[in-house]
Amino acid sequence: MLVVGCLLLLLIFLFPHSSPAQTNEQRTLVLVIGAAGEAEYGKQFSAWADLWKQAAAKGGLQTIIIGVDTNQPENDLPRLLTVLTNEVAKPDGELWLVLIGHGTFDGRSAKFNLRGPDISAEDLASVLKPCKRPLTVIDCASASGPFINALSAPGRVIVTATRSGNELNVTRFGGYLAKAIADPAADLDKDGQTSLLEAYLFASRQVEQFYKEAGRLATEHALLDDNGDGLATPADWFRGVRAVKTAANGKSVDGVRAHQLHLVRGDVEQGLSPAVRARRDELEKRLSDLRAHKASLKEDDFYNQLESILIEIARLYEKI
Repeated sequence: MLVVGCLLLLLIFLFPHSSPAQTNEQRTLVLVIGAAGEAEYGKQFSAWADLWKQAAAKGGLQTIIIGVDTNQPENDLPRLLTVLTNEVAKPDGELWLVLIGHGTFDGRSAKFNLRGPDISAEDLASVLKPCKRPLTVIDCASASGPFINALSAPGRVIVTATRSGNELNVTRFGGYLAKAIADPAADLDKDGQTSLLEAYLFASRQVEQFYKEAGRLATEHALLDDNGDGLATPADWFRGVRAVKTAANGKSVDGVRAHQLHLVRGDVEQGLSPAVRARRDELEKRLSDLRAHKASLKEDDFYNQLESILIEIARLYEKI
């Protein structure tokens, strides 16, 4: 009976009966287009940025763009720092920061190349340190891996196009991610919306396919960190939207938080108030932790805890 009950609760969870209601939550996308270097890359970066702008508009986000001002083309760093300082000071609402361009690494510090002075991972970490908003940083540049170590913290999702600063070649991950972020084809669990995790997995696998078909050694390996431990998780650890490998020393694997974030929310997700969504996210984290420790629990204990979490999730959706 318990298993049947859980299945019924899952049906309630997946197919709530009420219609969505819009909330007043203000979400922001700060889109940074870095120095192109060559005209070919300028066109490429602009096309990727356009896809992000279209997705953000569809998702109802306020969009701020850095890197297209022709009046002061060599002065992007001060403007970026000012914009981020203002956005970090706001108390709530998701903040997405997307960096499109090239990066460098000198063996100690990684930088994202802006028009004019560049911004280092450490400088970006400093300006973002006071942020209390749910924060997502996506660095699509080469040599972006060290940004994870600098930026990782609880309540944040960090995605980089490379796993280290030594992957210096031009990356393709950013283009695939820009296409995937609002693409229904990337919706792996078929819930009517594409999460950041799903877009990350979809883009990573397209990068892998590109290098295989070209007969070339892959020079980029994207990483995702969303649990604040700074260790990050590659896409090949996942089957569907769930990680199937375990981290060393009992560390939790990334992915749960990224799967709760959607640039373009589906109808059901739009119907959740920020408070209800926060509670739902917390319960889903508990559910993930419970599954991870299933082997160490007695069967009855596991299913009792599972039932309790699923019941509360179902009740949250009933309140919509």
